[in-house]
Amino acid sequence: MARTLLILKQIFHKFAASSPSDLPILGLVSGFYQKRPITYMPRPGDGSPRAVTLIPGDGIGPLVTNAVEQVMEVMHAPVYFERYEAHGNMNMVPQEVIDSIKKNKVCLKGGLATPVGGGVSSLNVQLRKDLDLFASLVNCVNMPGVLTRHDNVNIVVIRENSEGEYSGLEHEVVPGVVESLKVITKFCSERIASYAFEYAYLNNRKKVTAVHKANIMKLADGLFLESCREVAAKYPEIEYTEIIVDNCCMQLVSKPEQFDVMVTPNLYGNLVANTAAGIAGGTGIMPGGNVGADYAIFEQGASAGNVGNEKLVEEEKANPVALLLSSAMMLRHLQFPKFADRLEKAVKHVISEGKCLTKDLGGSCTTQQVVDSIIKALD
Repeated sequence: MARTLLILKQIFHKFAASSPSDLPILGLVSGFYQKRPITYMPRPGDGSPRAVTLIPGDGIGPLVTNAVEQVMEVMHAPVYFERYEAHGNMNMVPQEVIDSIKKNKVCLKGGLATPVGGGVSSLNVQLRKDLDLFASLVNCVNMPGVLTRHDNVNIVVIRENSEGEYSGLEHEVVPGVVESLKVITKFCSERIASYAFEYAYLNNRKKVTAVHKANIMKLADGLFLESCREVAAKYPEIEYTEIIVDNCCMQLVSKPEQFDVMVTPNLYGNLVANTAAGIAGGTGIMPGGNVGADYAIFEQGASAGNVGNEKLVEEEKANPVALLLSSAMMLRHLQFPKFADRLEKAVKHVISEGKCLTKDLGGSCTTQQVVDSIIKALD
């Protein structure tokens, strides 16, 4: 797939400098890039019905994954789910879950709780490492009907997923002194930068901004910036900028419309994605996914609140929109763009109409009431 994209890219640039007689071919190739639906990673299969691993997860996870199952069934979407249980209090992800994702190559996941402190590691991080899901992608965009302080927000945050502060290398040097190691490698930095620029190229995005703290972490973040600059030189048609992470946060809350695609190391990306999601309307409506060369897991885009509080679970008032939009991303990944368009159109209609919203969007509806409204809007 990567080789095919490279060949098409070379063809495109070749004909861009061709004579007028070649313009019909140029139009065909450029039209391919202009109309191509958003691409996340190499797509498996040929468009036939696909098995998808389903992990309901913790907290609101079972509520929102059930919402997706209902909508997919009504749509007669060509996917079927293989359900597996995994929970944040487990010591590790069950091997049968890993095997299922490796077999199906695609997973839809509710939130997994991450214990604070103690000796239990994050299963979310374990999944990313075991499956080499090196890129986290969150699309933070204004949705009609959702009141926000800023308009024209359309930010894609692409976060390196496999190293940085999430490397999990911690030890106690002496009692009361702990070292936590941040690991940055050229390989992973180049890989995430290449993903960000190729994403921007294929989706007609104009600018990529690298987020860093190289003024303090001169070697680690310096290596990340060096890698981004090298990749940027291969994409002269895309504007490349850099911003220090603390200034980035200030700029996000004051003038977010200046950002387009943002590429970040691991921890910064988590903070930036959640900040951008809050600015664009809240974590309850932001889709996302974690992707690698072979596998993809689609889930709520911004991590804050993706498990929810107990009251939301008891009252069954969790917002299913984020995971429904993430499942639309999944449908595109599986080469079902018409189903994805239909689902997104129905979700956006319900939100813009404003008659059936959950509490985080200013309403009082239950999860099921929102699902029923979306199903009705599918007709």
